[in-house]
Amino acid sequence: MIRIAWGVFSIIFSSVALAEPVRFAEVTPTHALMFPQDHGAHPAFRSEWWYVTGHVETSSGTPLGFQVTFFRTRTGVGEDSPSKFAPQQILFAHAAIADPSHGKLRHDEKVARAGFGNVIKVGAMDIALNNWTMKMTGNVIATRVTSRDFSLDLVLAPTQPPILQGVNGYSQKGPNVGQASYYTSFAQVSVSGKIMVDGKSEKVIGKAWFDHEWSSEILSADVSGWDWLGANLDDGGAVMAFRMRATDGRGIWAGGTRVMANHTVVKLTPDQITFTPIETWRSPRTAANYPVAMHVDAAGETFELKPWMNDQELDSSRSTGITYWEGAVDLIRNKQRVGQGYLELTGYGKKLKF
Repeated sequence: MIRIAWGVFSIIFSSVALAEPVRFAEVTPTHALMFPQDHGAHPAFRSEWWYVTGHVETSSGTPLGFQVTFFRTRTGVGEDSPSKFAPQQILFAHAAIADPSHGKLRHDEKVARAGFGNVIKVGAMDIALNNWTMKMTGNVIATRVTSRDFSLDLVLAPTQPPILQGVNGYSQKGPNVGQASYYTSFAQVSVSGKIMVDGKSEKVIGKAWFDHEWSSEILSADVSGWDWLGANLDDGGAVMAFRMRATDGRGIWAGGTRVMANHTVVKLTPDQITFTPIETWRSPRTAANYPVAMHVDAAGETFELKPWMNDQELDSSRSTGITYWEGAVDLIRNKQRVGQGYLELTGYGKKLKF
């Protein structure tokens, strides 16, 4: 997925003057990914993130959406310093609950330098940022988040093999070969555990989408933002689609994957993906106009995205400095729900700087 971390490192580099250029690891189309070690961190690259969104139902029948994202950014600062205080790697995390009865997101964020108990391990998915964690044991991922208004204690069990996005995990984000990331996903992830909202803890079950992506490239200057969808379909299939947008709304690049009900994976080319807004919502906080309802066409298959609620704007100004829309949506076809997913919308309030 095109995660919001594409913009995270721009904030760091805008405030820190490097003594000399830093060489980051490069994304190449011939590199072969290896598992389970590639589920872990890749600190030689500039930026990386682990992301899960899902839809669950509580034991009392309440539908909830959730998001947990951990980010890692290599700053290029203090890399020769033996000091544990050198900010060589910065860790971020976002978490949110979408509750239609509440009407807007409950969300929180964290940021800290790596070290002092804040760890993202190499060779295995094992992340700790203060009291927020994500760890993979065998084929099961456990994540825990504790916030003032909510907490999550979830077990995520993939039911299908990892999806290597793009070409064998090499996912282009623009027309130039270098504008790319390594990108893997799990669709149809089984979710169980507990969610606490406003002091009330309940057991939950449901489905989730999981992404892991890392890169060293900054997106081209003509990109103002992006739209991204990751969704599980009720027939056991899945769809991921994204487009990069110019300031005038024109699509610059697109990509995606369609997983069929029989688990066959079909890669989508830029000309096979179209995002068409059908309803916008204006944020009372940022005045951004988000296209919260969309038609997404993926290789001739059209889905209507219907948001669970309009106000799913996530203000991460205390960590990344970016505000974006990250929302739970239903996928509708022929007036029937055929799946559920998350829609991410960036660059609608103001152009993202890279």
